[in-house]
Amino acid sequence: MKRTIRDYIILILKGTGMGAADVVPGVSGGTIAFISGIYEELIASIKSINGHALKLLFQGKVSSFWESINGSFLLSVVIGIGISILSLARLLRFLLDNYPVLVWSFFFGLIIASALFVGKNVKQWSSGVILAGIAGAIIAFFVTIITPAEANTTYWFIFLSGAIAICAMILPGISGSFILVLLGMYRFILDSVSNFNLLVIGIFLAGAIIGIISFSNILSWFLKKFHNYTIAVLAGFMVGSLNKVWPWKRAVAFFTDSHGDLKPLVEQNVWPGTFEQLSGQDAMLGAAILMAVLGSALIYFFEKVVSDPKKQMPNE
Repeated sequence: MKRTIRDYIILILKGTGMGAADVVPGVSGGTIAFISGIYEELIASIKSINGHALKLLFQGKVSSFWESINGSFLLSVVIGIGISILSLARLLRFLLDNYPVLVWSFFFGLIIASALFVGKNVKQWSSGVILAGIAGAIIAFFVTIITPAEANTTYWFIFLSGAIAICAMILPGISGSFILVLLGMYRFILDSVSNFNLLVIGIFLAGAIIGIISFSNILSWFLKKFHNYTIAVLAGFMVGSLNKVWPWKRAVAFFTDSHGDLKPLVEQNVWPGTFEQLSGQDAMLGAAILMAVLGSALIYFFEKVVSDPKKQMPNE
């Protein structure tokens, strides 16, 4: 597929959106990839990093290798994700610490509209497809209410955590960082990165690389053979994840982050009025609704202006 410089700039911006979403436990970069129209191409491109492609690389056929893995596309998305993590991550953490209701409201509206957008990609609805969507919603809901485990710092579990977390990151509606929280590894991995523990980082990244390549092959196969069912499940994941991004919460368990700050580990959803009583803060219902509307409007913008269905899949 031939792309212009403008196309690659847009891809970098989409990658930036994915990176920003993955920073927040509860919001998935896969959601941003889907609504921005690059999801299936992303899965297909990751899948193409296989034995044949590596053989081309080892034979010195770098240009053929680069073309076979859709390298320019992948590089643009990765650059965007990297820019986001290095720049927007700190801003998002600040906003979550100081304006949590408004931030979660924005994501709540974004995910509702995303689920509707993804559902539109189902070409033919049937009772089976509807049941697949309901199953996806139930699975995602129960994932959001699982009690976090204690950290297991053995090497095999670090590797497994990387493989599972990276798979979640490319699933719309399920956040990789939230999966790390459930596995009890979020703080441990965060501390390892902060302390430059290269052994732990290397094992985690190895798991992530193997996990994403393996899972992309499975997901690509399902999208090809059972497209409507797979899309319905992905839309269901988004609906089920709404429990995690409900704007009004109270913390019932905490952990200390790498900077020594106390952060919520387990949260319980409450109604706006209850939130006001618990926190002593204005529930900000009107502002929250406005942010939810803005989140939904952003999806409409992506659908009408940014997303191009013709670029969902690379040319064979």
